[in-house]
Amino acid sequence: MTSTKKRIGFFEKYLTLWVAICIAVGIGIGNFAGDSIQILSNMEIYNVNIPVAILIWMMIYPMMLQVDFSSIKNVGKRPKGLILTVIINWLVKPFTMAFFAWIFFTKIYAAFISPEQAGEYIAGAILLGAAPCTAMVFVWSYLTDGDPNYTLVQVSVNDLIILIAFIPIVGFLLGITNISIPYDTLIASIIVFVVVPLLAGYFTHKILIKRKGEDWFKGHFLPRFKPVSIVALLLTLILLFAFQGDIIVENPLIILLVAIPLVIQTYFIFFIAWFGGRKLKLPHSICSPAAMIGASNFFELAVAVAIALFGLQSPAALVTVVGVLVEVPVMLSLVALSNKWKY
Repeated sequence: MTSTKKRIGFFEKYLTLWVAICIAVGIGIGNFAGDSIQILSNMEIYNVNIPVAILIWMMIYPMMLQVDFSSIKNVGKRPKGLILTVIINWLVKPFTMAFFAWIFFTKIYAAFISPEQAGEYIAGAILLGAAPCTAMVFVWSYLTDGDPNYTLVQVSVNDLIILIAFIPIVGFLLGITNISIPYDTLIASIIVFVVVPLLAGYFTHKILIKRKGEDWFKGHFLPRFKPVSIVALLLTLILLFAFQGDIIVENPLIILLVAIPLVIQTYFIFFIAWFGGRKLKLPHSICSPAAMIGASNFFELAVAVAIALFGLQSPAALVTVVGVLVEVPVMLSLVALSNKWKY
């Protein structure tokens, strides 16, 4: 009997290529439009940019449709995998990300980056570190033969924890880096980009499954939203790089400098979670998703909050976008590693 090789979807597989194209398109638009593009930057309500908010909401809502909180009732049967996920995501990852960012941006890169810029680069990294993955972890779990039901539990619990832990962790880590924290903007961002789409996804999920059935919901309804999420992401990146174009043209090395600590952090968290899972004697189908969810990021949320707190043209926003750029190739390498180490 031959096993069918699992493949990542076309858009997900080439996400890095799409991001690279968006960088070029965005920079081109920024240079062509000049100061007139500031009109979009000024379209704000309570420091939340309206065009970006719409696009990011279009990214996040399809992800929240996949969350099934009724699955949480089965947590007690196999709690160790979930405990590992929670510890890695919320007690380890945000703090190691802040540490790596501090080392690189204030020490190693001191000759290239001013202290003021370093603070915002660190802030962007902190936002990434405090936002563990949601939707893409389903892809990584699938490619490594993860237990889909348990992965759903891990993601559902993770989304609930984001509601209560994201703001205090981000506030604490930004505070110790001496960055002023507008808590009203931070809270507004969580409400707009997590609470609202989470509730909308939950009620959509519940109502449609009751009316049409689970097979119709998963087989017909959900697939229609995949292109929406990807297109919204790419349009957001074009907009971001339209504002970041001058910075990148003047200092093209900055993307590489930002990417290095993000990549190191990703591998570091994966190894901690993976070997922690092996120590706990978790089966591969639970250990692998636990390692993947910590290693990857909820970059849509990080991008949204970075823009809300620091602006479209900020170093913090640039860091979160570079997080998108490196996410897929790095995670695919970890997928290959997980499958090689399968036990």
